[in-house]
Amino acid sequence: MAESNSIEANAERHYEVSRAELPLSCPTPAMKLWNSHPRVYLPIEATGRAQCPYCSAVYTLSDSPVAEA
Repeated sequence: MAESNSIEANAERHYEVSRAELPLSCPTPAMKLWNSHPRVYLPIEATGRAQCPYCSAVYTLSDSPVAEA
């Protein structure tokens, strides 16, 4: 069986994402989905921060002026 480069879903509680990764969903496309919750899209653009209603993971927009303030 080939190894996947996917990261474990819901393995951390805080993730930094860049604008290049938008639109933001939890779990992200890079995460393994077999042991996770349904994909939900999170509105992060306005505030630079979003929290998943399923797993409570917090996402911060790394290249946001709001996140740097």
